[in-house]
Amino acid sequence: MKADIAAAYARVVVDTNVLLSAALAPTGAPARLLDRLLACGVLVFSPATFAELQTRIWKPNFDRYLSMERRRKLLGEFNASAWWVEIPESISAQRFSRDATDDAFIHAVVAAGGTRLVSGDDDLLCLHPLGALHILSPRSALDELG
Repeated sequence: MKADIAAAYARVVVDTNVLLSAALAPTGAPARLLDRLLACGVLVFSPATFAELQTRIWKPNFDRYLSMERRRKLLGEFNASAWWVEIPESISAQRFSRDATDDAFIHAVVAAGGTRLVSGDDDLLCLHPLGALHILSPRSALDELG
């Protein structure tokens, strides 16, 4: 892997849908990507992005796929290993996505000084590129990482 690509993923924001997909399909592209990302960098969370993960992971539709213990473990591991950012007002006031709740992920990566956001959400993917920010699908990010 080239050093500049590795550096681009040193602080990366991963959308909730990708994190949940990785948990549900441990051999799929999102899970393989997550393994690669954790080997070369850290996941960035803001209070808003982590709150979305917490809200979604407890939904009853995951009951038959993820045990309560597995969900607690995932949240604990993400919480403990995360690069946490607070979002300054100058960033949080900016709007980017047609779905305003998705802006939290852009705000987090901007606040962290990162250049990569991985998502499966078309409302975010359609914004690529957003200045220096690359918004990539899990497959595209895996391809970029080599």
